[in-house]
Amino acid sequence: MTGMPMTDVVVSLDGVSVRLGSAAQVPALTGVSLTLRAGERVALVGANGSGKSTLLRSLHGLLPLSEGRLQVLPGVRMAMLFQRPHLLRLSVRRNVALGLWLSGLPWQEAGVRAEQALLRVGLDHLASRNGRALSGGQQQRVALARAWALRPDVWLLDEPTASLDPHAKREVEALIAAFGREPAVPGGRPPTFVFASHNLGQVKRLASRVIYLEQGRVLADLPVADFFNQEVLAACSPQASDFVKGETT
Repeated sequence: MTGMPMTDVVVSLDGVSVRLGSAAQVPALTGVSLTLRAGERVALVGANGSGKSTLLRSLHGLLPLSEGRLQVLPGVRMAMLFQRPHLLRLSVRRNVALGLWLSGLPWQEAGVRAEQALLRVGLDHLASRNGRALSGGQQQRVALARAWALRPDVWLLDEPTASLDPHAKREVEALIAAFGREPAVPGGRPPTFVFASHNLGQVKRLASRVIYLEQGRVLADLPVADFFNQEVLAACSPQASDFVKGETT
């Protein structure tokens, strides 16, 4: 853990379980308790179906909890990015400005901030292009601009580079790393990042903490250096240790 005081906790889950399906009979998360602190960079790892996406959606309040409690510090703003961003048949500028306008910003001010966000991700020269005409990597950068423009305290990223080519992956990962290093706004708090990834190299580069999930349960929650120390990890969770060995061989 980071050693930060409890006053820096921005989001917490206490004994959360989520069941999916028409009769809510399929367990997706079971008994998950965790806290997220300002400035943390938390990677969620595990096999497909382990509960990573469900956990991200639960943190964002997009899924009803079957049991337990979600607590979000008052005033905390969240933004979520998906593996495949959804852009409307509008210009890139309008795709970014629309979210700001829906959050209550006047349209003219939303347009100005959208331009700033596109400049931040290096896409200002494509502001007038139809968002759906862009490449996959460019669309993900637009999604990052859309989130950055909202000035979120907590970023939730669901495998944001999984469907991209190597060059686009490097660009998107570099932006995520840069956003994580940005100083807090005056009177604010440093941003918290929670991201799901199958790329353990990316986890090493971006994360300060790693959570391993299996069948909807948290089996390991360690600082990144300890997670990639096989002796420490095996003592904490043999399942997580086997997972890492399998991914690196």
